[in-house]
Amino acid sequence: MSNVDLKKIEEAVKMILEAVGEDVEREGLLDTPKRVSKMYEEMFSGIHQDPREFFSTVFHEDHEELVLVKDIPFHSMCEHHLVPFYGKAHVAYIPRDGRVAGLSKLGRCVEAVARRPQLQERITSTVADSLMEMLTPYGVYVVIEAEHMCMTMRGLKKPGSKTVTSVARGIFETDDVKRKEVISFIQMS
Repeated sequence: MSNVDLKKIEEAVKMILEAVGEDVEREGLLDTPKRVSKMYEEMFSGIHQDPREFFSTVFHEDHEELVLVKDIPFHSMCEHHLVPFYGKAHVAYIPRDGRVAGLSKLGRCVEAVARRPQLQERITSTVADSLMEMLTPYGVYVVIEAEHMCMTMRGLKKPGSKTVTSVARGIFETDDVKRKEVISFIQMS
């Protein structure tokens, strides 16, 4: 069940269109408020979702070496301008006591965190912290690369520029060899 007030969004979109001088009764805009409200419902579906829930089921496997899922595509909305940013996430961890998550759960966690008004830095930290809390691995390393439309469409106007954020937890904070290993795997084609 969605907590989104679709009617309120429709009214707000109509007001914005009117405020910029558009004719909300013209053919191309007649259903725009409804379409935008449905889009926002989908794009912000992670607001009331706890990303830790994806790690509530763990498997036990005799594996205490690096696990990396890279190039996880995502999109989000900048909370400062409500325009999209998108890119890819790389999520790595080293299991402790054989506690591993289903690989798809790493991508689902990224998606849930990204589907809310957001900052890239917060996505990176929240994904890492969710994994650390729920799996208690030796360490977690998350890297996110994204292009921000607020830098492409307005302000700086530099299309193609990427912002990279990373978070190291546990062993990746202190062990240069482990950190360099995960970075080299992320950089592989």
